Amino acid sequence: KRWGTVGDQFDNLEKHTQWGIEFVEKYTKFVKERSEIEISYAKQIRNLSKKYQPKKNSREEEESKYTFCRAFLSTLNELNDYAGQHEVIAENLTSQIIADLSRYLQELKAERKSHFHDGRKAQQHIESSWKQLESCKRRFERDCKEADRAQQYFEKMDADINVTKADVEKARQQAQMRHQMAADSKGDYSSYLQKFNQEQNEHYYTIIPNIFQKLQDMEEKRIERLGVCMKTFADVDRQVLPIVGKCLDGMTKAAESIEPKADSKQVVESYKSGFEPPGDVEFQDYGQAMKRTASDTSLTESRDGKEKPTKPKTKLWPFIKNKNKVTHDCDFSHLPPEQRRKKLQGKIDELNKDIQKEMDQRDALTKMKDVYVKNPQMGDPASVDPRLSEIGQNIEKLQAEVQKFEKTMYVFTVYLLCVCWPLSSPDGSYTEEQNSETQVKANLNPNPASSTPEFDDEFDDEETLPTIGTCKALYPFDGKNEGTISVAEGELLYVIEEDKGDGWTRVRRNEDEEGYVPTSYVEVILETNAKGAMTYI
Repeated sequence: KRWGTVGDQFDNLEKHTQWGIEFVEKYTKFVKERSEIEISYAKQIRNLSKKYQPKKNSREEEESKYTFCRAFLSTLNELNDYAGQHEVIAENLTSQIIADLSRYLQELKAERKSHFHDGRKAQQHIESSWKQLESCKRRFERDCKEADRAQQYFEKMDADINVTKADVEKARQQAQMRHQMAADSKGDYSSYLQKFNQEQNEHYYTIIPNIFQKLQDMEEKRIERLGVCMKTFADVDRQVLPIVGKCLDGMTKAAESIEPKADSKQVVESYKSGFEPPGDVEFQDYGQAMKRTASDTSLTESRDGKEKPTKPKTKLWPFIKNKNKVTHDCDFSHLPPEQRRKKLQGKIDELNKDIQKEMDQRDALTKMKDVYVKNPQMGDPASVDPRLSEIGQNIEKLQAEVQKFEKTMYVFTVYLLCVCWPLSSPDGSYTEEQNSETQVKANLNPNPASSTPEFDDEFDDEETLPTIGTCKALYPFDGKNEGTISVAEGELLYVIEEDKGDGWTRVRRNEDEEGYVPTSYVEVILETNAKGAMTYI
């Protein structure tokens, strides 16, 4: 039905259209609050992702070699991208609905005001015409009554014999005049009545229906506009669903990449020291008298000629982890050779992965920029440049880090080949069939008998190692782990086995007390002519 059929419901339509405008304002406010929620949610998600990102130079960064840690990092990165899609939602809600409705509201209010202004003007005109019609009607009624009274007065004067002829004539003329006035009023009233009926008919069947029709069109456009905005409200979410789905797929893929067995193997690789476990401790039977030959005695006598009691010498296990260890740089020099090599290689691999990731991001942004160049309506190509510049700087920094660690790796490898691990397996890993002490002794002592590992181990089990120098403790060390020895600051000790690249020096306090201390905790003075002394390269 058309609104023109509602007749005199002008005031009700005015209230209804005002309510329609208020509803648009209400919906605009709703979308604005939704946009603010999306922005706040995206910010909280980004902060959450940032909070749990591994910190630089921290244990969390070191843990990235495990698959479950890498999976969690991938999840955090995907979550950060997921937050970005909620920012896109907020941006599109603002540009496609809020800004559009705000402009439309101004147009809608102006159009409504114009229509109702025309309606009020039409109402005022018909009301004015009605008042004029009423005025003509009352004047006609009054003139008729006056003419009737004048006629009655004339008839009365004409019947009275006592009234002069002049008075009768005067009464007759007065009656005729009143009758003429009544006739004129009747004509005016009839003419204006016809005019009013015409105007009233035009008002109710043309002017007002036209105004109501315009209001109806305006209202239907308003409703249609709201429908489009509500559809856009859903489409804004739907547009980001593919990317959100990719983020969720990335999280799922990261979870599926977790390999428990590989992580277990990584634990072995991470904490493998490169040292052989200690041999079995032999039983010493002190219940039997020891019979010695002259040569045996000579081997166990000290420099002053007195016999020294023999003591079993099992190879001590050099525990690397200790709460008293000093702080080292990022070259992992505090670790045993095997662990240090793996740490350096792991760091290089990790940096190369970071470089590849930055390059992938650069390629993606470059493609996006090309799309913007070809399709400017999709975005500004210049908006990508700051991020591309930042990625370029990141790649340069990472490449510099890789070069630094590769140089350290090269120097360390040369050192191992020349000093600590002269024998290596074909695949580059260090052989563990001979311990470092045996290798060093074999290189320094050309005597074939002493180069035999079995003889060397047997000799260690029966003879006290000779001193090759002295050392002074620079710091106190609490040797709580097996194979270590406690020292006090400033204490003087004998060196019986120097550092072979693992960060530990073997020292002796007296005949019954010996063990390992951190090399960085002592100042070593080697005897240049001592047996087994080594010259540093």
